Formats: sequence, C-alpha cells, structure tokens
Amino acid sequence: MVGDGLRDAVDPTPRPARRARRARRPGSAAPSAALTPGEPAPDDVVLSVWDLRVAFGKEEAVKGVSWDLRRGEVLGIVGESGSGKSVTALAAMGLLPPSASVRGSVRLAGTEIIGAPVSTLMALRGRRVAMVFQDPLSAFTPVMRVGDQLAEAVRVHREVSRAEAGRRAVELLRMVGIPDPALRAGSYPHEFSGGMRQRAMIAMAMANDPEVIVADEPTTALDVTVQAQILDLLGEARRRTGAALVFVSHDLGVIAGLADRVVVMRDGLVVEQGSVEDVFARPKEDYTRDLLAAVPRLDQAPPPRELSGRPPVLEVSGLSRTFPLLKGTVFRREVGSLRAVDGADLLVRRGETLGLVGESGSGKSTTLFEIMSLARPAEGTIKVLGSDTAALTRKEATRLRGEVQIVFQDPMASLDPRMTAGHIIAEPLLTLGVPRREALARVPALLEQVGLPAAHAERYPHEFSGGQRQRVAIARALSVRPKLVVLDEPVSALDVTVQAGILALLARLRDELGLAYLFVSHDLAVTRRIADRVSVMYLGRTVETGDAAAVFETPLHPYTRALISAVPIPDPSLERRRRRILLAGDPPGATARPAGCRFRGRCPVYAELSADRRVPCETVDPEPSAHGGGHVVACHHPGVA
Repeated sequence: MVGDGLRDAVDPTPRPARRARRARRPGSAAPSAALTPGEPAPDDVVLSVWDLRVAFGKEEAVKGVSWDLRRGEVLGIVGESGSGKSVTALAAMGLLPPSASVRGSVRLAGTEIIGAPVSTLMALRGRRVAMVFQDPLSAFTPVMRVGDQLAEAVRVHREVSRAEAGRRAVELLRMVGIPDPALRAGSYPHEFSGGMRQRAMIAMAMANDPEVIVADEPTTALDVTVQAQILDLLGEARRRTGAALVFVSHDLGVIAGLADRVVVMRDGLVVEQGSVEDVFARPKEDYTRDLLAAVPRLDQAPPPRELSGRPPVLEVSGLSRTFPLLKGTVFRREVGSLRAVDGADLLVRRGETLGLVGESGSGKSTTLFEIMSLARPAEGTIKVLGSDTAALTRKEATRLRGEVQIVFQDPMASLDPRMTAGHIIAEPLLTLGVPRREALARVPALLEQVGLPAAHAERYPHEFSGGQRQRVAIARALSVRPKLVVLDEPVSALDVTVQAGILALLARLRDELGLAYLFVSHDLAVTRRIADRVSVMYLGRTVETGDAAAVFETPLHPYTRALISAVPIPDPSLERRRRRILLAGDPPGATARPAGCRFRGRCPVYAELSADRRVPCETVDPEPSAHGGGHVVACHHPGVA
C-alpha cells in the first residue's frame, strides 16, 4: 500500500483539494467510487486505478483516469482510437515501456503497481493478474511450442515438475476447447488458426487462477462466429477462476452483452462511467450519445428502396478459382490445390448495393479480384455492363476499367505517400488519356463531392486522418465517373463515428450519381445499414442471396442464422435475451472439400437430424433453390431452426 509521502510526491496538491478536483472532473465517478492512495480498499475492490496519468514525451495519452474493479465484476472500457483505453489496461499490468512517464496509482488488492520493482511485477503477472492480448500471434513466442509456453506459465508460479506442468498445459487446452489437446500442445503458434491462438491465450490467462483478467480488444481480429466462441469462453474462464474482468473494446455491442459497468474514454479522459444499463439507456454525455448513435445495428435498417426492373451492371455465375499448392525451394512441385472460390453467383443492378458477406476464407476477396481482373475466369462467367469478360480485347478491357473502380480496406496502403491528394485523384483520368490540365481541373469538385475542402488537394496522405484518407480514395474512384464501385471492407479500419460518416457519404453518392456498389464486408451490421440485397458465402460458394430484409429477418440457411445471431447489438436488455448459435470450431481450410454439404461439419441443424435425413447432406452438394421474392438458398433443409 502506498503511504502519504509517496502519494504527495505523486501529486503535490493537498489531499482535500485532490478529492474535490476529482469530484469536479467531468465524467468522473463520485469520490467514493475511486480510491485515493492510502485509503483502505473495500473488501470487494480487487483493482483500483486512481488519477492515472501517462505521457509519452510531451504527449499525454491518459489524463487522470480513476475507476475501481470489484471481485467477480466485468468492467468494460470503451472509446475510439487514441482514447487511452489500451494504455490504461497496460498500465494496470505494469507493461508500459520505460519511455512512458506514469503518475497516479494502480493497486492490485493493496499492492501498488506504479513504480513497483520488477520482482514484484513478475510475481503478480500470471498469478494474480493475467492479460489476454489483441494479437495472440505476436504475444506468443514463435519458436516455442504452445504447450511448452503454457507449462512455463504454470512453473513460474508453482513448484511443480516439468511433467506435471505439461499435463496442466494439456488440461488447459482441453478446457478452452482445443481439439486433440495432447497433440496440439506440440504445435507452434503459427500452426493454430486465429481463434485457436486466442483460445490458447485465454488458457494461459487461466493457468494460475488469477484474481483479475485484463482483455485488450481480444476479439477485434476475429470473425463474428469465432468472436462469439471467445466471448463465451471468457465467461467460462471467469466462472472457473472467479476472476474479475477488465474488457477493453471499441465494440459497444460486445460491451452491452458482457459488462456489468462501463467506462467511456475520449482523448485520455473518462467522460462517463456507470452501470452498463444506465450508460446505454440514459447516457449523460453528448459524446456517449453520439457514440451509441453511430453504431450500426442489425435491428435497425434504412427504408427499402424500389429497384425492380433496373438493368444489371454485374452478373457472376458459377465462378470458381483454384490456386496450386507448391512445395520445394529450388525445384517447385505441385502437391495439391486450394479452391478459393467454388461456385459464386452474384447479381448487381444499376443503383443497387449488394452486400457480400462471410467469414475469413469464404472467398469474398478472391471473388472481388476475379471480377476486377476483367479477364477470362477459370470456370464460370463474369459479365460487366453486359460484356462477357472472357471475350474482351485488351482495348475493350481498358475502356471497361473506367466503368468499374475499387476502394480498398486500408487507404493508407492504397494511396501513394509520395503524391498529393490532387495527383492521386487525377491519376485514373491520366491513365485513361485525359489531358493533365483537364484532369487536375476536376480535382476540386471531386474533393468537395466527398466532403473535403478543395484546398486539401495539396496535402499528402500522412496529413489526413483515416476517414479523410478514405474520402480521398472514394474521390479517386469517382474521378472517371464509374457505373460500378467495388468496396472491399471500406470502413473496417475506421472508428465507429468516422465509419458512420463514410457510410452516409457512400449512400448519398450512390443516390446522387446512380452508382452500383458491390460492398464486401465481414461486418453484418455495417452491411445491414447500406445494402439493398445480400449474398452470403461459405467456403467459396454462395449459400444464400436475397433482399436485405428477407436475409436478415428470415434467414433460411443455418450458416446465415449463425452469422446473424453472433452479431452483438448495443442494447444490454435486448442483447442478453438473444439466443446465440455457436458454431463448432473454425471454418475449414480452403483445401478441404468434403463430400455433400460443405457446411455440415459445423451445422447445428445437421447435428440434430435423424440418420435418414442426414443422407442428402452427406452425399449431395445442395443446389440453389428459390423461395419467393428473389430469396435463394443452397441447403437441403432450408428454414429448419
């Protein structure tokens, strides 16, 4: 426990004035809600953060954060990029780098973390407080087997033999649902899928029954179905260990379903905190209200648009794409094949937005790039604006490229850092032979069309924010007046408020210019906000297509139902009543092509069928069938819940 002398050295302000200042700070809890150093902690407070301030050089990242974590409680910390939420979590673990200047207090059950010697921190980490990182691949040592790393975590804090620690490692992997745990304990981290690595990271956090688990964006990089599994597993970890949980996230839907209390951060400050029910239902701060309003929700959709009778701008039928698997360094030989796309069917009409959704590895991006190549596909047909890409001459393909443009996921990577925004936007025009003076003259109007001042034409990409860079990328795509724009995860790298602005911009441009969008995304809530129709892909194949309202409200394929059920809704009362369908395991690799229905190994409907009703699923790949209103599904038992 920190004494009065150290407390006064941390902050020379007199103690009564400090308490009054904390009470006046906007968004801070009442003085009794966060302890000052030297005050006895209530029996139920296991982690106390008081007036935490963290600076890197002259820049202050955390500016006086205070909160308490009680035993068995889940505290959600939310905020946009740069809000200081992850820095706060790392400070609670004593994991900030030496370059960080840290003031204030972080106490774990009476032990001060700030300024504690390394020996004290080593004794606490893993034993009394454990962390689940956002990227488990970088958190694990790549040259050590997963089982050995788990065993090491056990032996650091317990006097057990190497063999006993190894048995505990296998037991932990079994507890978190790793198949064949004894075998997989001998695997290296890169041999695990993303979901399995995060399960192993949770197993390591559980290894010594800690009092506190700190989870820093543990589901951000995962598919929504795997995210649901990990959230369920974290709940099980809490039940087994009795640990309190600090859950850092930008996803308010996840926090709504998981947290007991929530802390909202912005620019290094706590702007609001309270019970999750109060903060979500009755937010007191404008920022919290804006944050909640910006979150796309599955249960809220724009009004339907009348699009019947419009001509198609893109038609894809039976598209397949296979890549060879090669082995060897000098003499390369083919040892197999990877079927990335295996029966994709798409239709996009003029002025329409088709959302293409599915988990990682479902074939979305490969389908997109096959379309953008404007070449003969290996199998199937692609028609763009009525032209079969298999029959295009080079000149015709060049002309058609002006009609089809793409906006990528990461605008920083897709914009040339050596070019100004004006030259980036003009580049497609120059490629198509437009005179340089004319091309540059169009730039100011294009910038204003996407909501940026014309003067920004002289800026370089690094001088823009993430949302502004994506607006520049959209302006570049619009410069040649296309009829079809392919959007590859265009808002997934953006904060939720910026994301809302980009989605509104895309909808406005679509309506004003009559654009058609192929909107590729793993985020079904985002897709719900903008799409008129939706196509769902699984393991390279389109399994369900229909109007957005039909697919989201009455999904017929069990995979679609599982995807939708796994998307959290930022409403605690609603989210905690929803039935979640947890799929078994991760999606199979693209080299796997089981006989019959390729989804049956994870299908909850198949698992409940009688033996005779399983036969078609095991022997026949289901063909797409129409179910009225343009709703098409490839399933032997459509609509069976």
